[in-house]
Amino acid sequence: MTKTITFAVMHFTIAFTVAYLITGSFIVGGLVAIVEPAINTVAFYFHEIIWNKLSQRKLKEAVTAPFVSLSESYALKSM
Repeated sequence: MTKTITFAVMHFTIAFTVAYLITGSFIVGGLVAIVEPAINTVAFYFHEIIWNKLSQRKLKEAVTAPFVSLSESYALKSM
């Protein structure tokens, strides 16, 4: 949990600093520091869903591929 908190503080600090340096406004820097990580968190949630689906698909293909190739070679040998 400590790692997560320190990462969040670092993320907010970087977002604020970049926005402040670009705009010169503390208000814009503060808004960006809050809004950007919030949007990023939601985007990460959907990224994880997609990533897990792709990983499961690759795992399923890796598990079934040897059986498919065995059955294909067996079928060819039977001819």
